[in-house]
Amino acid sequence: MPRAARPKKNAASAPAPETPVVETGSAADAAEKNRPLVEDIRLLGRILGDVIREQEGKAAYELVEKIRQLSVAYRLKQDASAGKSLDRLLKNLSVEQTVSVIRAFSYFSHLANIAEDRHHVRRREVHERQGHLQEGSLAMAFERLAEADIRADDIAGTLARAYISPVLTAHPTEVQRKSILDAERAVAELINQRDHLHTARERAENEEQLAARVTQLWQTRMLRYTKLTVSDEIENALSYYRSTFLRQIPKMYREVEHALPGRDIANFFRMGNWIGGDRDGNPFVTAETLKLALSRQSETALRHYLTEVHQLGAELSMSLLLCPVTPEMTALAERSPDQNAHRQDEPYRRALIGIYARLAATLHELTGTEALRHAVAPQNPYASASEFLADLQVIEASLKFHHAQALIAPRLAPLMRAVEVFGFHLATVDLRQSSDKHEEVVAELLRVARIEADYSSLDEAGRRTLLLKVLDDARPLRVIGADYSDHARSELSIFETAREMLGRFGRHALRHYIISHTEDVSDLLEVLVLQKEVGLMRGTLDSGAAVNDLIVVPLFETIGDLRNAAPIMAQFYALPGIAGMVARSGREQDIMLGYSDSNKDGGFFTSNWELYAAELALVELFEQLGRDHGITLRLFHGRGGTVGRGGGPSYQAILAQPPGTVNGQIRLTEQGEVIASKYAHPEIGLRNLETLVAATLEATLLHPTKSAPKAFLDAAAEISTASMAAYRALVYETPGFTDYFFSATPIREIAELNIGSRPASRKATRAIEDLRAIPWGFSWGQCRVALPGWCGFGSAVAAYLAGAKGDKAQAERLALLQRMYREWPFFRTLLSNLDMVLAKTDLRIAARYLDLVEDKKLGKKIFAAIEAEWQRTQDALNQITGDAQRLAANPTLARSIEHRFPYLDPLNHLQVELMRRYRQRPADAKTAGDATLERLQRGIHISINGVAAGLRNTG
Repeated sequence: MPRAARPKKNAASAPAPETPVVETGSAADAAEKNRPLVEDIRLLGRILGDVIREQEGKAAYELVEKIRQLSVAYRLKQDASAGKSLDRLLKNLSVEQTVSVIRAFSYFSHLANIAEDRHHVRRREVHERQGHLQEGSLAMAFERLAEADIRADDIAGTLARAYISPVLTAHPTEVQRKSILDAERAVAELINQRDHLHTARERAENEEQLAARVTQLWQTRMLRYTKLTVSDEIENALSYYRSTFLRQIPKMYREVEHALPGRDIANFFRMGNWIGGDRDGNPFVTAETLKLALSRQSETALRHYLTEVHQLGAELSMSLLLCPVTPEMTALAERSPDQNAHRQDEPYRRALIGIYARLAATLHELTGTEALRHAVAPQNPYASASEFLADLQVIEASLKFHHAQALIAPRLAPLMRAVEVFGFHLATVDLRQSSDKHEEVVAELLRVARIEADYSSLDEAGRRTLLLKVLDDARPLRVIGADYSDHARSELSIFETAREMLGRFGRHALRHYIISHTEDVSDLLEVLVLQKEVGLMRGTLDSGAAVNDLIVVPLFETIGDLRNAAPIMAQFYALPGIAGMVARSGREQDIMLGYSDSNKDGGFFTSNWELYAAELALVELFEQLGRDHGITLRLFHGRGGTVGRGGGPSYQAILAQPPGTVNGQIRLTEQGEVIASKYAHPEIGLRNLETLVAATLEATLLHPTKSAPKAFLDAAAEISTASMAAYRALVYETPGFTDYFFSATPIREIAELNIGSRPASRKATRAIEDLRAIPWGFSWGQCRVALPGWCGFGSAVAAYLAGAKGDKAQAERLALLQRMYREWPFFRTLLSNLDMVLAKTDLRIAARYLDLVEDKKLGKKIFAAIEAEWQRTQDALNQITGDAQRLAANPTLARSIEHRFPYLDPLNHLQVELMRRYRQRPADAKTAGDATLERLQRGIHISINGVAAGLRNTG
């Protein structure tokens, strides 16, 4: 298999790790630091090569090597003859040979990722041993807070008011099977062990185990035969809790406790989840999937607690003959049903057997499943997680009483923190649906109740008046025995199930109801009406006693929606009774901002600018609402994996938020492959969790962003206008652009791939407007254009500079942009992400996809327009930053890209060739059971997986 690439550390897109370790020193020093990485990659590459030779034969191995050598020569040595030879070779491969080669390079990308992740952890450990603090770490954040004379009490007070929550979502570009992820975790653990092996025998045994796992990978189907279901997505997400979150989040809290000794640290960090509750565009999410999600989440949490309680019982073996315990501990032990004579003097063991029995009963009551062990029969389930926590606190106090506090930290303290964070619900499940779906249900309820025959025909004022009247009426709208549509029954059952699940799993199981495509105040009122119908809202607005259980969360997505966000919320809170209801219901108002759809609507720069402007306007509005009603604003950032969908390093993104927008409150989505990149490896997962907390503390207490000068804001607004015009002129107004997109990217093949439960498009059309933002970005990334991450900026800067009359005025405008880059975190982060995405584009590879466009004249015309805009964007970035070389400020990532991409290029070449063959097959040949067709599809889909792994994000 491919030999090792030269030294590299971070993934090409760098979503994981979020905060690269900064290395300094000579080239020789760098080579020595990277030696373990090179050794790991060579080892994994050699093992993979051995497996290929053994499984596929010598000829297959030599073919892979030949392609690797030509690809390296073509890219790194700019050898044109190597490129022609590579082209001839690939075109003459059989389908079987092509699939074998694609699998080889795909798995090499996967294994290289594992080695790079391990090396990041390794270098982080070296820096920590040397006392070097890393940006994005909690240690660095607390150091900066100390330097700024921020007192520990003030930090603890901020955390007491804070709410930080990453929210896992499932999307149609998730390409990793759980079976593959599990095998790769095993490889990662074996690579981790090699740093601690000292004998030749130990290393040989380790290598044998690695060979076994790589063989397992090679013989494991990379693709799904059937489309991923919602239940599959739920299980995939839960695997990250078992591998990372349940253990690493308590460790993160422990780091905070060490930094703030003697202070009680509140529960400021919570996990969120959309999987099972997000119905927007996914007809497979129902009331049953919501029940399944919450039940499986609860089972995951409870089984973790059962395991830890069992282990505690083995560890806390203290005898009353040797140490006295507190009266409360004695009482806890006496309540236990354990009567074994051998444990009569062991109160902790007796108590923990009783606790285990209660947890087992709780597990059965909440999930219908059984615990694995039973010293005594399950009995007397816990009414709440706080009741379970109280028993653990009795044990903690007793251990302190007889000077055994050393036994608290290893297991009891992490377990107690886990119970505080995860409860019996594990994560807060968000509900989400599109506003038009709510409107249909409300219209039907009003029509059947003979209150309004045609609600949808009312103007906004009429809708508000009618909905407020309904909310001021204590009676429900539903007519007993009426024949409602399947849609209405399905939607109402979600609300009914939400009420039931809140009663079963606790207040934190469900908190947010997100309204996609929020366009006016009536969209929020409709959801309140639906809550009222099932008892999630109680009391009337006019009575001054109304409360609601689910926070109504508007999602502002398009550019127009973002511009209307603050006016809509101002009008909503101006309605009689609304502010009082929110104040009585928890004083929290979440507002979600849609990075992906705003980007697809208006382009990269305009999306970011309109998000920034909307946040500023919302902060101003809620400062007044906070003074008047004590209501807290919490922004929920719908970030994607790629820059084109609001991605990029979270640390820099949070620090670049407008002043006053963080304030200890932040939720943000973690999507698709980014979840695997950031959280599959427990240690890297811990660092990424740290990063969110560190950035939130710094943004809240150090105020890194000040109010930008008016000149900065005016310039950004002018560039945004021009950028959106240029972006939409290309994407929406160029004749034939849609045909080009569906031909020159793998969007058609992505829609066929069994990689997500959600359809790739909201409607059965080829319109870009109806395409979901995720596959839109994913497709452009696959063909190495990454258009959503840069398009429009170059034309906008050129227009902005040309708008000044005379050379001197233009020079002054350029100087202003350069100053904005130096002094304004928002603009600097934006251009840093732009720099990264431009470094990852490769128009030479993208040009290969032109062969797939049937209308050659159209293809060349549109590609020329893309190429021209790409060059304008390169030139603009060079002018502003002063760096003609991409990633000049990030040489580590630059080296990683330089040496990773030669191994990625063959996958793109092969993807184009297979797509060409697949699309040229006659329509009547594309039937089930066509063996050649199936092999072509499999090869294309594996190439999609491999490119996604090589780029380390999907879209």
